[in-house]
Amino acid sequence: MSINEEIIAVEEEIRKTPYNKATSFHIGRLKAKLARLRDEVTKKASSKSGGEGYSVRKSGDATVTLVGFPSVGKSTLLNKLTGAHSEVGAYEFTTLDVIPGVLEYKNATIQILDVPGLVKGAASGRGRGKEVIAVVRNCDLVLFLLDVFQPQHYQVLTQELYDAGIRLNQKHPDVVIKKQDRGGVTISSTIELDMPDELIKTILGEYKIHNAHVLIRENINMDQLIDVIMGNRVYVPAVVVANKVDMADEYTLGKCREEFPDATYISADKEKNLAEVRDVIYDALDFIRIYLKPQGGPADMEEPLIVRKGITVGDICDRLHRDFRRKFRYALVWGTSAKHPGQRAGLDHVMHDKDLLTLIIAK
Repeated sequence: MSINEEIIAVEEEIRKTPYNKATSFHIGRLKAKLARLRDEVTKKASSKSGGEGYSVRKSGDATVTLVGFPSVGKSTLLNKLTGAHSEVGAYEFTTLDVIPGVLEYKNATIQILDVPGLVKGAASGRGRGKEVIAVVRNCDLVLFLLDVFQPQHYQVLTQELYDAGIRLNQKHPDVVIKKQDRGGVTISSTIELDMPDELIKTILGEYKIHNAHVLIRENINMDQLIDVIMGNRVYVPAVVVANKVDMADEYTLGKCREEFPDATYISADKEKNLAEVRDVIYDALDFIRIYLKPQGGPADMEEPLIVRKGITVGDICDRLHRDFRRKFRYALVWGTSAKHPGQRAGLDHVMHDKDLLTLIIAK
C-alpha cells in the first residue's frame, strides 16, 4: 500500500469512527498517524522537485502573499495596489513565477507577492504547489482572494494549507515537551484539561516519545498536541477578500456574504473598495510605531519606525544595524511598556505602540 493509499484509508477510518470517550484513544492514534504520513508525503514531494522553492527575498516591514485559485484576479489586485507588473489574462496559470510588489501605506512598506494559483492537491506537489506553499510559510499574512461566484474554493485552499502544516489565525499552543532519557511521561498543567493524561501519552507514543515532561498551559485538543509534537507548523494570520462583485447580482452577493460576513468585497478590475483592502492588510499585520530618541536629544516624532506587535529591543537592534546587538549596552524606554519614564531595558524588552526608544551602543 502506498503512502497516499494509507492516508486515504486512515482518513476514511476517522470519518467512520464516532467520537466518544471510548473511541478517543483510537482516534488519537489515527490522527497522529495521519499527520506523520502527510509529513512524509510533503518531504517526498520536496525531494522529487529537488527541494526547490521560489527564491523571494523578503523586504519592507512585512510580507503578504495573495492566495487563490488560478484566474481569480490576484495579478490584477497586485497591479492596482502596488503598480507592479504581473501579467493578466483570462485563463488559468497566467502567473508562473512569484511577482513582488510594494504597497506604501501609513508609513509602512508592505511587500505583496502574487504567486501561481493554488489547486486541489497542492500540498502533495500538484500545480507547483510545493513552491507556492514554501512562499506562504514564510509570509506574515495570507490574503485569500476568492471569486464571488465560487466561494467554495476557500475550503479547498485552507485544507491544502492545513495539510502543508500552515495554521491560519491560530497561535502556537502553549505547550512545552521536554524529552528525557528515562522516567516515563509526566504531564503538568496549569488548567483543567479535557484530554485525559492517558490519551496524551497514547499520542506521544505514536511518535515514540516514551520519556518526557509535558507542560500544558491551555486547554488543547488532540490536533493541537500533534502540531506541537510535529514541531514544523507555522502560524500565520489570514484575511478574505471576494473579487468580481461588479459582475455579481444581489442573490450571488448575498449568499457569499452569508458565508463570509467579515470578508472585504471588491472589484479589482474596476478598483472598487481597494482602500478597504489596504486598511484590512495594514490592520491584520498588527503594526506599531516606535519613535527613536537620540541620547540627550528630542525624539523624531515625524518618521516613526514601523514594526510588528511583539517586537523586542533586540529585534530593533537587528533591524537598524548588524552590529547593534553585539555592541548593545542598554536601552531607555518611555511609553506604556515602561514601568516609569526612561526605564532602563535589555534586549528582551517588548515594545508597545508609540513608545520612545533610546539605544545605548558601545563605540
